Amino acid sequence: MGVDTPQVGIFALGTASHAWLELDLVAGVDPVAAVARVAAMREPRTTIGGVNLVAGFRPELWAHVAPDAAPAGVHGFEAPIDGPTGIHMPATQHDVVLWLTGAAYDVVFDLSRAAVVALAGVARLAHEMVGWPYHRDLDLTGFIDGTENPTIIEATDAAVIPSGTPGAGGSVLLLQQWEHDAIAWERLPIAEQESIIGRRKADSTEIDPSPPGSHVASTDQDRFGTILRRNIPYGTLSQHGTVFVGFCREQGPLETMLRSMAGLSGTPADRLTDMTHAVTGSYYVIPAADRLARVSATTDGEGARLTT
Repeated sequence: MGVDTPQVGIFALGTASHAWLELDLVAGVDPVAAVARVAAMREPRTTIGGVNLVAGFRPELWAHVAPDAAPAGVHGFEAPIDGPTGIHMPATQHDVVLWLTGAAYDVVFDLSRAAVVALAGVARLAHEMVGWPYHRDLDLTGFIDGTENPTIIEATDAAVIPSGTPGAGGSVLLLQQWEHDAIAWERLPIAEQESIIGRRKADSTEIDPSPPGSHVASTDQDRFGTILRRNIPYGTLSQHGTVFVGFCREQGPLETMLRSMAGLSGTPADRLTDMTHAVTGSYYVIPAADRLARVSATTDGEGARLTT
């Protein structure tokens, strides 16, 4: 494995079960030791038991522990975003994120539990999201999600910090939980749903011209840059929505997208936010696998072996 190698789980497509674990450091713990404990778990770089694990850190925490590998200017989700029409995106920043994906939830559950046990004493579980694909590539609005995603060949350039740059091989992650008002959405005629999304429901064809305030218009990557989305539906019949998972080589496009959605960029706010609201909001640095290995080398012993 060469230098600046991204964590492979970022690009592991086709997995049927997902768990997002956000953790906070225990009061008084040495942050260097805590990050090293996370990095020393046997799966920030490969797979175990058919499960991928991606590990990331609050930008300020990673910069404290590995200043030489911290992307310049990246910061946590420091304050909520409030738009002029009442849109509210809360800031719920945590210290550590673990993303586990696998073929079935039993192994994801077992590895999630093993990870939390392995970090006992240095980090506590603060928030958990469990997701699953919906009819392969739909979100719970019934529309195809990720139509504008880059191809796998292009995804590395979009999501990974380039060589020769601080944090090379890593990525910046925006993680948000969006809860849908399913009853209100399902009451809308298909034509109105399409106007809000900016695409045809049957085949995801983009409406031209894009309706003002549509989701497509508000998140137009031609305006602010390419983002690799790994969104996943979550929840139960009564309470469900989308986990927004956006990887980018820099933070700017992610921030610009959120401001655009909130109506803070001189264009109409995203009408989809009338039907869904943000519950959480965090930014994380996802370090290169090689850099995680160097941090894990500072721990005593071999680190925590996660097994099913």
